[in-house]
Amino acid sequence: MDRLPRHLPYLLFAAALAGSAALILALSVEFTFFGDTWATLMERRDLSFDTVFAPHNEHINVMQVLLQRAQLALFGMSSTTPELLLLVLFLVVVAILLFVYVERRIGPWPALLATSIVLFLGPAWEVLLWPFEIGFIGSMLFGLAMLLALERNDRRGDLIASACLLAALAFSSLGIPFVAAAAADVLLKHRERGVWQRAALFAVPVLLFGLWYLGWGSDAESHLSLRNVLASPRFVADLVAFGVACMAGLGTSPYGGTPTPVWGYPLVIGLLVAVGLRARKGPFPTAFWVVGAAATANWFLTAFNQFPGRAPITNRYVYATAIFVLLLAANALVGLRWGRQALVAAALATLIAISVNVVVLKDGANFFRDQSVIAKANVAAIEIARRTVEPDFQLTEDVSGTPSLINVYADKYLEAVDDYGSPAYSPAELTTAPTEARRRADIVLSQALPLSALIQRDAFDVDRARTGCTVVRPGDPPVPREVRLSPGLTRIEVAPGPHADFFLRRFARREYPVPTKGGPGGSVTELRVPGDEAPRYPWYLGVEASQPVRVCG
Repeated sequence: MDRLPRHLPYLLFAAALAGSAALILALSVEFTFFGDTWATLMERRDLSFDTVFAPHNEHINVMQVLLQRAQLALFGMSSTTPELLLLVLFLVVVAILLFVYVERRIGPWPALLATSIVLFLGPAWEVLLWPFEIGFIGSMLFGLAMLLALERNDRRGDLIASACLLAALAFSSLGIPFVAAAAADVLLKHRERGVWQRAALFAVPVLLFGLWYLGWGSDAESHLSLRNVLASPRFVADLVAFGVACMAGLGTSPYGGTPTPVWGYPLVIGLLVAVGLRARKGPFPTAFWVVGAAATANWFLTAFNQFPGRAPITNRYVYATAIFVLLLAANALVGLRWGRQALVAAALATLIAISVNVVVLKDGANFFRDQSVIAKANVAAIEIARRTVEPDFQLTEDVSGTPSLINVYADKYLEAVDDYGSPAYSPAELTTAPTEARRRADIVLSQALPLSALIQRDAFDVDRARTGCTVVRPGDPPVPREVRLSPGLTRIEVAPGPHADFFLRRFARREYPVPTKGGPGGSVTELRVPGDEAPRYPWYLGVEASQPVRVCG
């Protein structure tokens, strides 16, 4: 590699940064808000101590709330592009800091390969594609900055490191492992620089974090239990094995998407053997133990707080695990000279891993895209029904078809729309939206308006003539026969005979997503359709009956 231009790895690194950013933006261009982001948008729109400092689940997320508030004030919520650009910026800065850290120890070519793995780490697709993970990424970003600042070994470096540690703690609980790293650095360098002189490096951020915990964090949910503590070694083994397997492109199948840590175990054993052989050549640098303290704290704290839904193969853990493993490897390999053949082999392995992981990343993007389609249709239904929807109407899973919208309530959502704009489909866009979007919009509308029906048995009057009625007779094409409805009250009169079935649709085509109880023979059903914000798009009634049915608007 000595004959290659010295600046080539840096140019390739810049290309990798640009390629990763372009790929993420291209994959996420159609996304809207997802999952926990809705909770921030709905519940933290007013700046106060409680909205800023209240934990999210078990995490502090002060910086994330402030960033979300700033984006809402500047750009509104009609588009997710601003938060996606911020996500990409954070990911790029993390990669740059990682590159600098590794390059200082083992050179630019290994640093290029290491950061490329992280930039295209498809099994961590939640982190790479979901802007809500800025809290998680922000802690990693400032944690890496802290590690680099500690390398200055001077008072100014300690001040910078302390500020970075405070920022890491303010983004998420992933900042806590970097407290362990800072404490380890102080203790391991006590002979050269003393302990008490440097204790403020981590003591001040810890004190401020403790004040937050006493004021707000103690109310956060916790899953710490003796069972989790006893099971933590197995959890950590699976977590690390899965992370290492994902780095090699072996953690998630690109065919079926099934995650497994199985391939990671021999890789981890191989790494441990290599570390053992390296230990025979002399002591590890101080930075190895500093990073080791952070990695160990992260893995075991994760294990102590595990619960269903946060298994070792949870993809958000892959990102942090990959970075910690790469940091440990860089410190373990300090002083090793890389030959041409070793670099070529490592480059080929990296390209293979990236090719597999990009497929997994695309699968993750497909998931978010499908969820975005459903979300934009669901909230569009609330906007259309805003005249009559109940304030506490909630997009629960049985209503919306997804658990990711449970934080959306009609009153809070409509207030946010009035203040910051709408992320929803317009009625016109709904007509050309994917099939599932139109279907979900009809289902949610039927409950948000809501549609209502009153059945009167044995009320059919065969002799009573009515004007403005449509008579649907057996055999009339198409099947089921369809009648356009107007807002207000519609009478559906079923002649004596078997039970008749009624179905409703509005934006859906060639299907009726909204079933009704129908009407028994000889009955009259009064169907009430409230007026709403999309009068150009009527409801349609589908009828399946063996006898004439009279539909009167």
